[in-house]
Parts: sequence; structure tokens; C-alpha cells
Amino acid sequence: MTHEPTPRPASPHTHRRGFLGVAAAGLAGVMLAPGVRLMEVAQAATSTTTAGVSPKVRWGMLIDTGKCASGCTACVTACNSENGLSGGTLPTDSQWIRKLELTHAGSGNTVSMPMMCQHCAEPPCVDVCPTGASFKRADGIVLVDKHICIGCRYCVMACPYKARSFVHEPLHNQKTDVPRGVGTAEGCTLCVHKVDQGEQPACVTACAEAEHGAILFGDLNNPESDIAKRVASYPSRQIREDLNLNTGVRYSGI
Repeated sequence: MTHEPTPRPASPHTHRRGFLGVAAAGLAGVMLAPGVRLMEVAQAATSTTTAGVSPKVRWGMLIDTGKCASGCTACVTACNSENGLSGGTLPTDSQWIRKLELTHAGSGNTVSMPMMCQHCAEPPCVDVCPTGASFKRADGIVLVDKHICIGCRYCVMACPYKARSFVHEPLHNQKTDVPRGVGTAEGCTLCVHKVDQGEQPACVTACAEAEHGAILFGDLNNPESDIAKRVASYPSRQIREDLNLNTGVRYSGI
């Protein structure tokens, strides 16, 4: 007598792949701005700007809190302008960078510093994302793929830096280079659209133009870069070093 083999249940990965396919197909037509769609922006970016992304590079920032002026919001204003954010005029809009004032409990000394996505080498937002929408590029920049983000906000809760936001309302008059979408999570991208063109993030440029020069951007893996030399020569710290996330953003003077 011949026995037919018992069919094996479908792997959870199979269901997940099927879900992702449906989600991606559904989001491909999400409108970003008049005449601009998520899929079209992604395809254009992939073909023209990301071909040179390499794991040999680790983009990062070094922020000198001794040069960061209290009350100065040049970096925040530049980020809002570059990425099409409201700057707080809409209560539910995202904030990708914010200024913090920290006071030492013992000495009473106060330092001012910008806080944004820390672009961790071991990002908690990526670990908890159920669809793979939150991901880290080969060069260390942490991003969100709007095609497959389902708006669960796990990444928002997992980020120890409160650097992830959620888009609550439909968006209008968006920047073509910065795809965003209602119902998705987002955060600082290190101005990846500028970095891929060989330019500096908007906050870095604005800080320099304000004559503070508190933010240094560059390749942490290149020992000949200014940022790598500075990190090797002078003390700097990561926020929440105890979490062992190996952040791409470092601070001196704290």
C-alpha cells in the first residue's frame, strides 16, 4: 500500500514573502506629490545614485557640543527646509532633528546638542521591523522603505533616541528627492539624496554657514578622513553607550 506524504505546512517565511509582494504592489501607486510616485522615485534613485554604495564606507557625524550654540536652531531649520517638514507648524508632522539642552546634575554645566537618528551599526528599529521596511544600507545609513512600511510603529517604540516619527496626515508640496508617505515611519536620512551626489547633509552646511562648525560629517572607516582623525585623536562618546549599538553619530564635550 502506498502512502501519500503528508503535505508540510507553509513556512511563515512563505506567508511573509506573499504579504510583502501584496504590500509592495499596493504601495507602488501611492502618490507623493503631483506626478510623483514612490516606485518611480525609488527606481530613479537606484539607477542613478546608489550604485556606488559600499560597505567599505561608514558615513557618520561628530558633533562638538563646545561649538554648538545654545538657542541656535540653524540645523533644525535647514533639515525642515531640505526635507519638506513643517518645522512644528503642523502638530502631527515629523521632526527629524531637535535641539537638546543638557545640564550636568553635579556641576550644573549646560551643553546644547542636536539629536537625530544615530544611524546605528546594530539598529533596534531594524531588528523589530516585521516587514524589513526599516533597513541599514551598506554604508551605514539607516532608512525606511516606504513601499513595505505598514505603519505598525514598532520602530518608533524601539528607538532609544526618540528619532523616529510617523506621518499622520496626507502630505502636499513635497520635495521630489525626499519620498514620504502618509501612514509610514520616517526619520533622519543623513540627507542621503545629497550624500549620494557627493554633498554634505543640510544640517552640516547650515551649521558651517552659521559660523559654528559644530558638526563634522565624513567616512568613519577612512583613516585619512577628517572625522576619523578627530575621533582617533580626541575623546568622543556615543549616546547610550551601554546599549552597544555602535552609533554613526558621535559627540565630544559630554
